[in-house]
Amino acid sequence: MTDTLSASVPSAVGDHEIAQERRIVTAVPGPKSEALHARRLEVVSGGVGTTLPIYIDRAHDAIVVDVDGNQFIDLGGGIGVMGVGHTNDAVVAAVQEQVAKVTHTLFTVTPYEPYVRVAELLVKHTPGDHAKKVVLVNSGAEALENAVKIARKHTGRNGVAVLDHGYHGRTNLTMAMNFKAMPYNLGFGPFAGDVYHAPNSYPFHDGLTGAEAAKRTISYLEKRVGAQDLACLVAEPIQGEGGFIVPAEGYLLALQEWCTANGIVFVADEVQSGVARTGAWYASEHFGLVPDMITTAKGIAGGMVLAGVVGRAEIMDSAHAGGLGGTYGGNPVACAAAIAVFEQIEQRGLLHEAARIEGTLVPLLRELQAKHPAIGDVRGIGAMIAIEFVDPETHEPDAATVSRVAAAAAQHGVLVLTAGTYGNVIRFLPPLVITDELLREAVAVLDTVLSEA
Repeated sequence: MTDTLSASVPSAVGDHEIAQERRIVTAVPGPKSEALHARRLEVVSGGVGTTLPIYIDRAHDAIVVDVDGNQFIDLGGGIGVMGVGHTNDAVVAAVQEQVAKVTHTLFTVTPYEPYVRVAELLVKHTPGDHAKKVVLVNSGAEALENAVKIARKHTGRNGVAVLDHGYHGRTNLTMAMNFKAMPYNLGFGPFAGDVYHAPNSYPFHDGLTGAEAAKRTISYLEKRVGAQDLACLVAEPIQGEGGFIVPAEGYLLALQEWCTANGIVFVADEVQSGVARTGAWYASEHFGLVPDMITTAKGIAGGMVLAGVVGRAEIMDSAHAGGLGGTYGGNPVACAAAIAVFEQIEQRGLLHEAARIEGTLVPLLRELQAKHPAIGDVRGIGAMIAIEFVDPETHEPDAATVSRVAAAAAQHGVLVLTAGTYGNVIRFLPPLVITDELLREAVAVLDTVLSEA
């Protein structure tokens, strides 16, 4: 296997051209990355971790190029942010145009049209034809904070239910909502109260049907908390950091029906799974869900900083004037980028492209699973796919192999992300514009490094 792919059609980015090919020309990390990393260690907090100390200089579509000139196939996409591809031409143009017009005024003081347009697009593309309203903020964690406080205001209740293996952010409230302590929560308490963790649906491990898993979750919450004290239940339709756990059929719908019957706001955390990632605008659609509120971020603005909460109008209007907002929330430049992202998804048929990626990647990974028994499960929807590693005999999580494979793949020019409560999952979040050729080559690299591992 060579570490240089034959040249494909280059993609223009400003004065640069980036061929959509893998190319390793130095050690990884190379000398320029190593020099930058030495500078980083002097001035950047050690709490800001480094998965791989390569420093990216430029990128386009599914290829990122480091300061040493190495080109990597990006199967992580900025943890799902780059759905329309790195430096998408339309997004770049929208940002350039907007930044020359107005970069900031604060929407709650002197508003502007791009914020309104993003809200209209979110109302249109989230599940349900009921009246909806929107608040725009900066990050997924901030969106979750706002969803919870709106639900509390609407219901007059305090309790927040979340599911095991869930991840929701690094703020005080969202840390309390996380399942995994290390590295997100450890030593950062005390945390916000009235947050209750309930068992989830994890078909690969629990073997339960959706109805059985839902009964277990609901029974726990009714006994441990009491439905009458819950303001909301927050669930990721497909759990992200938890390892791309796809729940058993009917599980989420049963939870939503229970919430509706008990006046509990059902919040779908679609920070990672939304904005065309799974082949639907929002992953809730795959499960027949019409959430009361949806949180959205990551892929919404092509790398610009933007997030939001979309919810039933009567719930969103529960907050008093001035109760929602923030200095940078719904920044006009980020909103311009988001508008371009929505247009690109429609114009380039990226919902279908996500389905194409699943159709290409899943069979390749199942072939890999057949050759390497440490791969216990292949799962996911659209361009949100994962493989879980376990000891073939004991079924115990195998994080060591995952770490070795991810590190070795990077040496060969393929960037993958790890995940899972036990660190034993490799997840794939490629840009939706990635070619089948690059996907096949990336899996071939994984095959090679798995054999070596």
